Amino acid sequence: MYREMRRKNQKLSNCFREFVRYVSMNVFGMLGLSCYILADTYFVSKGLGADGLTALNLAIPIYSFIHGSGLMIGMGGGTKYSIQKSTGNLRETNELFTNAIMIAAVLAMAYLCIGIFFVDGLVTLLGADKAVYEMTRTYLKMILLFSPLFLMNNVLLCFTRNDGAPQLSMRAMLGGSLSNIVLDYLFIFPCQMGIFGAVFATCLAPAISIFLLLPHFMKKNHQFHLIKCRPKKKWISAILSSGVPSLVTEVSSGIVMIVFNVMILKLAGNTGVAAYGIIANLSLVVIATYNGIAQGIQPMIGSYFGEGAYDNVHVVIQYAMITMLLLSILIYAAVFFYAPQISAIFNKEQNQTLQHIAVNGLKLYFTACPFVGFNIIISTYFTSTACPLPANIISVLRGFIVILPLALLFSMVWKLTGIWCVFPCTEFIVSLYGILFLSKKNRSFKPI
Repeated sequence: MYREMRRKNQKLSNCFREFVRYVSMNVFGMLGLSCYILADTYFVSKGLGADGLTALNLAIPIYSFIHGSGLMIGMGGGTKYSIQKSTGNLRETNELFTNAIMIAAVLAMAYLCIGIFFVDGLVTLLGADKAVYEMTRTYLKMILLFSPLFLMNNVLLCFTRNDGAPQLSMRAMLGGSLSNIVLDYLFIFPCQMGIFGAVFATCLAPAISIFLLLPHFMKKNHQFHLIKCRPKKKWISAILSSGVPSLVTEVSSGIVMIVFNVMILKLAGNTGVAAYGIIANLSLVVIATYNGIAQGIQPMIGSYFGEGAYDNVHVVIQYAMITMLLLSILIYAAVFFYAPQISAIFNKEQNQTLQHIAVNGLKLYFTACPFVGFNIIISTYFTSTACPLPANIISVLRGFIVILPLALLFSMVWKLTGIWCVFPCTEFIVSLYGILFLSKKNRSFKPI
């Protein structure tokens, strides 16, 4: 009995060390990745003022669509890869990776076509007026033309992470982000390249990240390769079904930003949209933190689930939830007590209206933290245990079914204050669904 307890404690200790290793690497890496846009927000606010912030915020939803597409393929493929790898069938793991690259190529072509032929109509659709039209158009066109790099970067990062190299994945993400920050400064200020400089720096970042991943593919022991094969419905379906929650999360954030931009334009004009730009882009960083936890546990849960080690799956989820709650407390405390200082960083012109709107919005908007974290982690748990349906439902509820009606209702009743409350109310309502589904699974399924 003593030996059995000792073995169990040793397993838990190993599980905790692996959790710290994977999650810390991915949290730092995702924070770095999210700084692509945050760096743009900061330097654009300093170099181009409120109009630059407005243009950036109008264009960011399209970046969310591209980033979400890459995450869908990467997370979906990576999840299946971590499970499939335990079978030892190299031919099938290589087919899976090759099909993931094929999906990325098809989506890249679609985004390129939009960037070449339809960008003007897209700018008008997003609500850009004469003051910000050209800046919005420039940012959008570049993001769409460089979409193949963003997609490929996300796919390779996820597969590399699931191939036992979370440190390299983190270094690549951080390397791309740091290069973006440095190039943002150089292009906007010394080179005086304006909004083009900001977006060009962002577009070069995934290329640098991919370059930093190359050493992994030079190793003989890496376990995924491109091979000659046809697209297979089996793998395409597996990748998309597991990756849809990641896509819906990102796409819905883009759609929500578009809807919020339209509503805020009517209520507070370009200044209100600029203030929302500060809030929305900071929220991308916070969500990236939770995505880092989720992406960190995904290879672990997938591997343990494939091996039938259900106790370890349970323990990993507990660690993830505790980590998420502690981070949520720290994040909201920082936002609540330092909201004026945070807003002032992005308010170069010291616009008092912008400052007032942003401070109030920050304090209300970020009450969503623990609910967002719970929903993201629980979605990853479901997809990593070959149960994508509840994750898909959670994502659709968060992204469309709950948030859009609440946005219309709250904006009519409570104006701007109502808009800031939509996000936390939505995440809270959806988290209740997640708890109900989890309790149901607890009664009928082994892992939890």
